Amino acid sequence: MPAGRIKKIIPDRGFGFVRADDGNEVFFHRTELTTVDFDTLQEGEPVTFDIVDSPKGPRARNLQKTGV
Repeated sequence: MPAGRIKKIIPDRGFGFVRADDGNEVFFHRTELTTVDFDTLQEGEPVTFDIVDSPKGPRARNLQKTGV
């Protein structure tokens, strides 16, 4: 499971971006979060996640706060 940090959150649009530890940025949408509440995420917060393919490119799914 890749690890990274929340890079940017756009709360009024319900999505954001994660910067993985390898430097890649991945989009995520609040509707795909199952283990964390979108409204509790903060920029810079460490997370782990799965990467899935979508028609518009890779997306992060199953974000989990790591608390580190």
